[in-house]
Amino acid sequence: MHKNLFLLFLIITSFSFSQNSKLTSSSKVSILTCGTGNESYSLYGHTGIRIKDISSGIDIVYNYGAFDFQTPNFMLKFVKGDLQYFVTTNQYADFEYGYRYENRSIYEQELGLTLEQKQLLYQQLNGSLFSEDRYYTYKFIDRNCTTMVIDKINSILGSKIITTKKPVTISYREILFPYVENHYFQKLGINIIFGNKVDNAAETLFLPLELHRTLKESKVDLKPLVTKETTVYEAKIVPYQSSVLNSAYIVISILVLIVLANNKHITSTYLTIAGLMGVFLTLVGLYSFHEEVLWNYNVFLFNPLLLLFVFTLYKRNTQWIINVGKINLVCLVAYLLFLLNKVDLMLLLPFIAAHFIMITRIIMKCKSKNKVENTIVL
Repeated sequence: MHKNLFLLFLIITSFSFSQNSKLTSSSKVSILTCGTGNESYSLYGHTGIRIKDISSGIDIVYNYGAFDFQTPNFMLKFVKGDLQYFVTTNQYADFEYGYRYENRSIYEQELGLTLEQKQLLYQQLNGSLFSEDRYYTYKFIDRNCTTMVIDKINSILGSKIITTKKPVTISYREILFPYVENHYFQKLGINIIFGNKVDNAAETLFLPLELHRTLKESKVDLKPLVTKETTVYEAKIVPYQSSVLNSAYIVISILVLIVLANNKHITSTYLTIAGLMGVFLTLVGLYSFHEEVLWNYNVFLFNPLLLLFVFTLYKRNTQWIINVGKINLVCLVAYLLFLLNKVDLMLLLPFIAAHFIMITRIIMKCKSKNKVENTIVL
């Protein structure tokens, strides 16, 4: 009990101090951009705000993007898109040590803000730590650790100084693709679960390294927004070790084996799994608030109608098999045509080919069977 009261006293005291303390003319505000890592949560890097004032003994990093695994119904809220994320702080020394330990680059860009702007930002950031503003609903593109920092800085500047360069000629999916180049299954999963929105022009600046590049060109009253750039730590280059278990080869091999097996039970099992994936994509699109998973055209590949197709196979109704199979083939052709100018075409092409071969082969067998049954032997 005494320990809890002491901790509460420390929090209140530090909050009171941070709210009332004044930054000096030697204070600095900078954007910290941290490089990518190998874990799923670190694939796209991180953005933080550093406020440093040697005269006042202040050197704090404000981070958006924290969440609590102990949140009730965590997975359901995460999938639905109403999980609450929040802002946290670190002493800069701890922040730098953590990213150095993970061998992730740290780049610092000092902003040319006035003392009044620095003070206002400092007060707003500290105020949000102990108010409802601390929490926000995470959105992969529209509200993450980078967009929240951009919004804060733009609000201090009084206009959208930090924004994408127009016209935008690249899609969100195209921007994301290189980040998972060496992570095949993450790349495959992301491109299957994401729908039409990520194919739109990337109007929103949402990734740390993209922000880092944009800040270099951002100007306020014809003056560069960034007054000083520093590479705090450059990650050591670790040679990429390719693995068959983390590449397209394993998926292509499995699909080839399924096709070559030409076994009714194996084929129907695979098509059932593919159909259930389609049901999942459909339900997630209806259930989730994440706009990225809405209108997912991948349901034409992992088609819920495949379940009906498998059902007709077990019912041995040849005409229904042919009809439902043709509908699935039409969906596949439409899907392929839609994907022709998309960056993920080659990623999903093995599935398209395998589905087309399996369904076409079944239809041809049924047509041959009907022809034999309808032949009149004289």
